Amino acid sequence: MKRTAAMAFVVLASVSCAGQKPVASSGATPTSAPSSEASSEAATPDTSATPRPTAPPPFTAKVTKVTREQLPYSWRPGCPVSYQDLRLITMSYWGFDDKPHTGELVVRKTVTDDIQTVFRKLYDWRWPIRQMKLVDVFKGDDYASIDADNTSAFNCRRATGSSNWSNHAYGQAIDINPRENPYVTASGGTAHQNAKRYTKRPMQGKGVVNPGDKVVKAFAQVGWEWGGYWAGTKDLQHFSKGGG
Repeated sequence: MKRTAAMAFVVLASVSCAGQKPVASSGATPTSAPSSEASSEAATPDTSATPRPTAPPPFTAKVTKVTREQLPYSWRPGCPVSYQDLRLITMSYWGFDDKPHTGELVVRKTVTDDIQTVFRKLYDWRWPIRQMKLVDVFKGDDYASIDADNTSAFNCRRATGSSNWSNHAYGQAIDINPRENPYVTASGGTAHQNAKRYTKRPMQGKGVVNPGDKVVKAFAQVGWEWGGYWAGTKDLQHFSKGGG
C-alpha cells in the first residue's frame, strides 16, 4: 500500500512538471558576429589611392676654401687675385631635365653670399641651368666651356677683345647658360654656331635671360649687372659685380 502511494506521487509530480508553461523569450534576435572575411577586408588598407609625388630636396650650398691643385688651369701666378682669396661653392641647381643637380662655382670670397642668394632663388623658381662645372674641367678653355653650355665663374683671363683683366679673373663674374645667352657683336653675330638662334632679345626659351626679367632683377638686388644691357656688343650670359 505504501509503495503504491509513492508511485502515484511520482506520476503526479511528472505530470505537473511537464505541464508548466515555457518561459517567454525576450523577443530579441541574436546578432551574428562579423565574419573573419569581413573583418580582414575592413582592416586592409586601400592601395588603390594615387601616391603623392616626392618633393625635390631643398636648396643647399656649401662654401669651402680652394687649393692650388683644384685650379690647375684657371689660376696661375700673376693673376689679379690670389687663389687663397677664392672660394668653392658646391650648390644645388635645377637642370634642363627638370631634376635637381649639384654643381660647382669658384668665386671671390667677398661675393659668396651674393651667389648663394641668387642661385637659391633660381632653384626655387625651377629656372633651368644646363650644367655647372669648373672651367678647369675644360682645361681653362673659355671657348670650350661656352660651347658645352657650361655655367662658370672664375677664370684668370683677359676680357674679350681687350688687354684688361676680365671680371672673371677677379672671381666676380658668372656666365649663365652661354649657349642660350651668347656673346653677341654689335652686328648681331656670335662665335658659336650652336648659339646663333639665340642672338635676339627678347625671346622665349628654356634658360634664356631677357631684359628686365626675374633673373636680371635677382642679380641687380645684390649689386650685379647684366651684360645684356651693354651698348653695342652684348654679353647675354654675363653677370658681374659692379659691371664689366
